[in-house]
Amino acid sequence: MIQRTVFAGLLAAAIAVAAAPARADNDAVHFGSNINVPADMAVHDAVCFFCSVNVQGKVNGDVVAFFGHVHIAGAANHDVVSFFGGVSADDGASIGQDLVSLFGGVRLGENASVGHDMVVLVGGAQIANSAIVGHDRVVQPGWILDFPLILLIVLFIVVVFELRAWRRRQFLRSYPFPPPRF
Repeated sequence: MIQRTVFAGLLAAAIAVAAAPARADNDAVHFGSNINVPADMAVHDAVCFFCSVNVQGKVNGDVVAFFGHVHIAGAANHDVVSFFGGVSADDGASIGQDLVSLFGGVRLGENASVGHDMVVLVGGAQIANSAIVGHDRVVQPGWILDFPLILLIVLFIVVVFELRAWRRRQFLRSYPFPPPRF
């Protein structure tokens, strides 16, 4: 029994030592602190959780922000994705592939370009007349979700009101009428 435990421990140690370490070629991955890419710098990917990404320089890969804003003043050569935050591209900024914003707005400045598709779900889009989107633009504003949400809230209130009224009627039926005086 002890030999098996020792053997399993040695095997686990050998596997841990032999494992290739993860490599991130100039990636910027932050949790809770903003990512700033200066004008004279380039990174491969920029991924941010609960923070914002500000690109003045160049991002050769993807830009992803969860619960944060993405600001592109330079170039992002691949995709730009923002969940629960917005995306703004300054005048002359470029996004190489797709731009996706879920639960946030998008602002594209003059002569800003998006290489392929732009998708904005539950948010607004301010797009300059000279901004270029290579293929499809899909913008679903947030008010589209408001009507079903309001309908569900009204339905819930009606159900609760009717349930309470029914319970009140049931209680009063079982109560002796008129109430006894003490």
